[in-house]
Amino acid sequence: MLGLGTLMRKMFGTPNDRKVKSVRPLVAQINALEPEFKALSDEGLKAKTAEFKARIEAGETLDALLPEAFANCREAARRALGLRAFDVQLKGGIFLHEGNIAEMKTGEGKTLVATFPAYLNALAGKGVHVVTVNDYLAKRDSAWMGKVYAALGLTTGVVYPYQPDAEKKAAYRADITYATNNELGFDYLRDNMKSAIEDMSQRGHFYAIVDEVDSILIDEARTPLIISGPSQDRSELYQTVDALIPEVLPEHFKLDEKTRNVTFTEEGNEFMEQRLLTAGLLPEGQSLYDPESTTLVHHVTQALRAHKLFHKDQNYIVRDGEVMLIDEFTGRMMRGRRLSDGLHQAIEAKEHVAIQPENVTLASVTFQNYFRLYEKLAGMTGTASTEAEEFMEIYKLGVVEVPTNQPVQRKDEHDKVYRTAREKYEGVVAEIRAAHEKGQPLLVGTTSIEKSEQLSEMLKAAGITHNVLNARQHEQEAQIVADAGKFGAVTIATNMAGRGTDIQLGGNVEMKVLAAIAADPTLHPDTLRAQIEAEHAEEKARVLAAGGLYVLATERHESRRIDNQLRGRSGRQGDPGRSSFFLSLEDDLMRIFGSERLDAVLSKLGMKEGEAIVHPWVNKSLEKAQAKVEGRNFDIRKQLLKFDDVMNDQRKAIFSQRLDIMQAEDLSEIAQDMRYQVIDDLVEDFMPAKSYPDQWDVQGLHEACIEKVGLDVPVKDWAAEEGVDQDVVRDRLEAASDALMADKLAAFGPETMRTIEKQVLLQTIDGKWRDHLLTLEHLRSVVGFRGYAQRDPLAEYKTEAFALFESMLDSLRQDVTQKLAQVRPISEAERQAMMAQFLAQQQAEQAKLAPETVEAEPVEAEAAGAAPVAVAATALAGFDAADPTTWGNPARNDPCPCGSGEKFKHCHGNLV
Repeated sequence: MLGLGTLMRKMFGTPNDRKVKSVRPLVAQINALEPEFKALSDEGLKAKTAEFKARIEAGETLDALLPEAFANCREAARRALGLRAFDVQLKGGIFLHEGNIAEMKTGEGKTLVATFPAYLNALAGKGVHVVTVNDYLAKRDSAWMGKVYAALGLTTGVVYPYQPDAEKKAAYRADITYATNNELGFDYLRDNMKSAIEDMSQRGHFYAIVDEVDSILIDEARTPLIISGPSQDRSELYQTVDALIPEVLPEHFKLDEKTRNVTFTEEGNEFMEQRLLTAGLLPEGQSLYDPESTTLVHHVTQALRAHKLFHKDQNYIVRDGEVMLIDEFTGRMMRGRRLSDGLHQAIEAKEHVAIQPENVTLASVTFQNYFRLYEKLAGMTGTASTEAEEFMEIYKLGVVEVPTNQPVQRKDEHDKVYRTAREKYEGVVAEIRAAHEKGQPLLVGTTSIEKSEQLSEMLKAAGITHNVLNARQHEQEAQIVADAGKFGAVTIATNMAGRGTDIQLGGNVEMKVLAAIAADPTLHPDTLRAQIEAEHAEEKARVLAAGGLYVLATERHESRRIDNQLRGRSGRQGDPGRSSFFLSLEDDLMRIFGSERLDAVLSKLGMKEGEAIVHPWVNKSLEKAQAKVEGRNFDIRKQLLKFDDVMNDQRKAIFSQRLDIMQAEDLSEIAQDMRYQVIDDLVEDFMPAKSYPDQWDVQGLHEACIEKVGLDVPVKDWAAEEGVDQDVVRDRLEAASDALMADKLAAFGPETMRTIEKQVLLQTIDGKWRDHLLTLEHLRSVVGFRGYAQRDPLAEYKTEAFALFESMLDSLRQDVTQKLAQVRPISEAERQAMMAQFLAQQQAEQAKLAPETVEAEPVEAEAAGAAPVAVAATALAGFDAADPTTWGNPARNDPCPCGSGEKFKHCHGNLV
């Protein structure tokens, strides 16, 4: 008898079925318009774009324009690419426009699907971002789909690392911009470190379509983007501590693989304390438990983590004397990405390579909070439904499963479970040999570089020709994937997530053509293509006869989604195929999360050597284990996001304040408000309300006024006058400060004074924000311990972070007021003396920023003329490369005092 839920689904369909059904009328409208748009000339298609833009300006909505815009885009794609979008692709485009995630199987043409909503939303003139998982795909898709947009009269841009500034700005000002998630996030941070509006690259966050949305918004969202600068070099300490870790015995530490955490036991702490005393790192009489030992404890803990949690060729590789992290989900090297908090340095010490200095955070943002900046967000992937709850809770994104154009013919077999890893790999090699002998192409999935190379050695011993795709072969990725569907091909790959290149049966025609032309440029492209297409059709027929692509996975991943991505490589566009998972009880997932009952059941069955158990119950047991891990990981990400949301509110407030300052022509009013607030606080501190005159600290107020506001006024005489109270003193101080600033305005001239105010405000905000980020990092590291005192760590963090932010704003007002009070014009002789002093110490003090740190944008300054130059009153006593107010008047062709190595006119020349 059918259950009520099953009966309802049979009668009314699932919620997903109803969503898919609801867009049928729109698809019918688009199809009905097809003849009309087919009849248009090429110029007619572009004219339609201009017409649509005019209608939007007149007040028509994008939703109302959808059928015509999609019909226009479909016709442009047919002409530009020779591809006519299927109805299911139109449905996917509609769901993307509505701000959903369209789950479409591999090979269903998601790249083309994105052009429809991208075109429609670009008509609003605010820019559309199409987000890809790597730079290769960003460049490929922008060039490929750019033909469609060009046929429609729209511009396309692509953003990539180390791009020239002018090119990057032009790319962001295009109608549709292709970029990776990393580059978009870093550009957002860089823009909010710029000193002038015209130097900013991005122009807002209107609409984004995220390809491989699960990879970007979930897998990569655990790691925030950080722009950092160097702190002190402690490489010697890392090396000394690292030398002690190999002496640590198993009883000295506790390893929890579930939470990826490792801690010293009490016995381990005593052992390390003794070894550190012997090594001279811990002073005599000082314990590891003393507050003075905090830094040392941190180094020892990170060294232990580096040795016990991070494994070479799994979590990282060493290439050219550098530790390169590997993305556990995609198997790619993460060039330029480093672990924070000294952990990367600990791994470098372990591997005996050059230790890079630790970095301090200059700016950071999580992907969750970056992508929530967009007015509308959409995404597409082959696997999202298992994470639907997280997408809705974090990003307010619904997931819609779009049906395939052709029914899926792939055969998904039940998992085969062996007792030991050795038996499993022997079974894998035997299975590969059987499929290879009949010419069936195989894609063999592994979870680490180490395991892929181990399997490769076994296949070499068995005499089976194969390709290996992991982080070491990163550069040949597209070619290896393109060849993976050829007759008899065997490809071993670490995590195929987000590879972006379809595995086509018989091989990839485009790649074959390009390879043939590269080998012999004299060949005629049309003749060559016809010949290769004929050969390809013949090879594809042989592959189809052999059963299509066989995906053979050697392990289950923690996430069902990653397994589904690997499985989805087979059976594209209705092709035949099969998939199978070979597992053992020694696999990480089975060992850490699998049920012990499973081992007991297998023992009772009395399985023979090399025998596997195959049963639906095993699959269900594994899926439950994976669901538990996914749920735990979601909880971790959710908790991290709650903490980051606190910082995000403050980040938005600071970035908004910076933008207002950069846009303002005249900041004298803001500077005055800050000055008045500082005076108000000084009067309150030294002449408290409701106190008697004999209780006032007049001498203290006089000294504070000289230091903080630059005013040497007779406060003592004022206080002695009859009838003078706090309000009178406050008013007189404000009037004196206004007179002082009026004198500076007359000396510098209005234009120079406005520039000085703007730069002092921006530089002070940036410095305070950097210090605040560091303070919040330290707060995060200790607030977790409040739980032991029955206090909520998150509530404590919110309260203290708010208090710290308020304190930072008070400090900001004081610093800005103090700096503006100290600036004064200087003579040419003083300038020459300061420059001589600077040049003498430039080499020793030159600041080197970390590779990912943003440097000032080169801006050509106007001719200096005879305008006076700002410098702090204390500048002659001491020069500060980080404070432009102490630089005097550098000549345009002098080296910039900041230490960048650039000429002054190409670096900070715009400050004066």
